[in-house]
Amino acid sequence: MDIVFIRGLRIETHIGVYDWEQRILQALHVDIELAADAARAASADDIALTVDYARVAGRLRALGDAQSWKLVETFAERAAETILAEFGTPWVRLSVTKAVRLPQRTEVGVVVERGVRAA
Repeated sequence: MDIVFIRGLRIETHIGVYDWEQRILQALHVDIELAADAARAASADDIALTVDYARVAGRLRALGDAQSWKLVETFAERAAETILAEFGTPWVRLSVTKAVRLPQRTEVGVVVERGVRAA
């Protein structure tokens, strides 16, 4: 199994448990790893045989635009489900990070891994 990745994808969405958070756009930083067959795509030099990074990024941005979220965990779970269902990969790992003030600026987030990671 090969891994195709996207690092540092910025998704602006309404996210947070507090009312004031739901009124503003906040940035999520998403790192994605997906199972892929890089050799097959490389042998034909054909994007149709691998994961189209731009399509994945666009789809997750659309997901962020589609609704508001309370939890980073909920966004990560829906993003993983979307990738597995729409991009034909058997395995995905996502790291979703959000900046917060606790009381200083820090980052919080979650890493989810879904599907079957073949050897």
